[in-house]
Amino acid sequence: MPDVIDKDEAFEQLASPQGKKKPGPSLKARAVGFLSRREHSRVELERKLAPHVDDPAELKRVLDDLEREQWLSDARFAQGLAHRKAPLQGTARIMQELRQHGLADEQLEQLRAELQSTEVQRARQVWQKKFSQPPGDVKEYARQFRFLASRGFSANCLRQILGDPDNDAGF
Repeated sequence: MPDVIDKDEAFEQLASPQGKKKPGPSLKARAVGFLSRREHSRVELERKLAPHVDDPAELKRVLDDLEREQWLSDARFAQGLAHRKAPLQGTARIMQELRQHGLADEQLEQLRAELQSTEVQRARQVWQKKFSQPPGDVKEYARQFRFLASRGFSANCLRQILGDPDNDAGF
């Protein structure tokens, strides 16, 4: 007579942690999935994939393969982020965000130069959208200056737009 397996025992075997687990997607598939949604820096992608790998050398190999196949590019990531943020934020704030994503200053020198060349123009657009009138007194000047400075625009840039309160007789 064949062994009869109780239905409860079979269910317990399947539900137990020792039961077969369906393997997750490969490391490269996970990486491509992340990259298909948006660009990532190498450091950011490495951080997201680290919990899914046992061997750091395998992760490095996969990331190197993705860079070689041009699926992963820090330069492309930096350009995309700068393009999205530039209309509303200054160079300092954009560069800080890129550093937070793991990009080194050496990689960003050309991008910094491009952003600085248009910073006054971008700051003027942000200022006109928010205020549209020059400050009438020192308090209003400080308020407008703080607003633009919090967006990452440089002090020299802001003085070009708002004027210098020490030299202006209107204050």
